[in-house]
Amino acid sequence: MIIDQDGNISIITQEKATIPELVKKLEALYPKFKNHNIIVILTSLKPLGVQDIVEFLQISNTHRGAKQSFVIVTDKINVDETPDEIVVVPTSQEAYDIIEMEEMERDLGF
Repeated sequence: MIIDQDGNISIITQEKATIPELVKKLEALYPKFKNHNIIVILTSLKPLGVQDIVEFLQISNTHRGAKQSFVIVTDKINVDETPDEIVVVPTSQEAYDIIEMEEMERDLGF
């Protein structure tokens, strides 16, 4: 797991461990990230299924409930098959765009 910081955005890149292992690490380290928007990059992992994305649902809901963005980046899954409660995009640029839009919505009180 590689962790980078870009302003108020924590970028977590997963290269080798399994999705359940990554989710456990994120939950353990969550206090470190709780005040930042989070991008989880999974593009280097093997093909993913919807169940792999659902593993992130609890931490995503917690983070979004705290008025922060949580975005998963992978091009290895059909975005239309993922639950609406979790944001999945195919590129890092789209993740930044989503965070920017969500920050504007929060600033406007939505």
